[in-house]
Amino acid sequence: MVSQEVGGRAFRLAVLPGDGIGPEVIAQAVKVLRAIKEIYGHRFELAYFPIGGVALQETGVPFPEETREGCVHSDAVLLGAVGAPEFDATPPPLKPETGLLELRRSLGAFANLRPAVLHEPLIEASPLRPDVVRGTDLLIVRELTGGLYFGTPRGLERDAAGQEIAINTLRYSRAEIERVARIAFQAAARRRRKVTSVDKANVLETSQLWRRVVTEVAAEFPDVELEHIYVDACAMYLVANPRRFDVILTENMFGDILSDEAAMLTGSIGMLPSASLGGRIGLYEPVHGSAPDIAGKGIANPLATIASVAMMFRYSFELFEEAAAIERAIARALERGYRTADIYRGEGHLVGTEAMGDQIVALLWEEASPA
Repeated sequence: MVSQEVGGRAFRLAVLPGDGIGPEVIAQAVKVLRAIKEIYGHRFELAYFPIGGVALQETGVPFPEETREGCVHSDAVLLGAVGAPEFDATPPPLKPETGLLELRRSLGAFANLRPAVLHEPLIEASPLRPDVVRGTDLLIVRELTGGLYFGTPRGLERDAAGQEIAINTLRYSRAEIERVARIAFQAAARRRRKVTSVDKANVLETSQLWRRVVTEVAAEFPDVELEHIYVDACAMYLVANPRRFDVILTENMFGDILSDEAAMLTGSIGMLPSASLGGRIGLYEPVHGSAPDIAGKGIANPLATIASVAMMFRYSFELFEEAAAIERAIARALERGYRTADIYRGEGHLVGTEAMGDQIVALLWEEASPA
């Protein structure tokens, strides 16, 4: 439970910087937390833990027991990024990404919410035409703990003839589909009241069950429109007419792919935050990966991580004013022309990771202390 203090609230946060650019963007998110602490009087107790490649190097496993314990005894988890190329050839149990899957499983975080909103100042940063992407505001709700990423049996083996084969199992239960569908319909009821459920029901039995169960859950939300669409058609419409979507509901692998595609609508994957919900403890992380090619260069975009902090305030702590203040600071930084390299198109102020974090903090204080 979240503890209370006179004059503010106190929260225990597990911070997992992770690999690549993770520590760099997390450092900027922590700056924002400190600003919110001073402006609103809250207290944040931060405990840092390793995960992914860093954990493999330090402990030999991607998700140490110390990290698990720290996360499950926190009020929320803030994650940077997971992935290190030096472990690409290792078996699955010793890949950094396995640590992320285990983290999600440990928290019971079965629903991943990924908003994709195009800020008007970034309209030229998208590779799509302005008339196509203008007004994009959608939410992808991705099932996070089932499907191919978790199904068994799985593994590498050889058949009777000695041929090497690989096995992954796509599996979903009625209960897994019902619970994530309700999250999507509840979100749509607070937005524009439309859910687009994405599947491949023409060829997959799991998708046939998915479509049937989602239709049944829809009956509980008579004010929310439901449409079903195949995943290949959804991928096409995302780049042809993204404004047709409000909430997109889909299974694990489809959601992984579609949300990265949706990143291009916003100008950069560095703009997309996420919240993984379902258990008592929420997990908050940017959608982007560890980007080892730019790690240590000070040019990574921290806005997705900072926006993930805003989602944490909204979903885990119900601090709506603080969440909105962070989102306004991000919008105003963009309006004033501040850009990291991934969203810079020759105009405005090109800044690095740290300078963008400083700008968000300055704008938070500017709003809190008007002249």
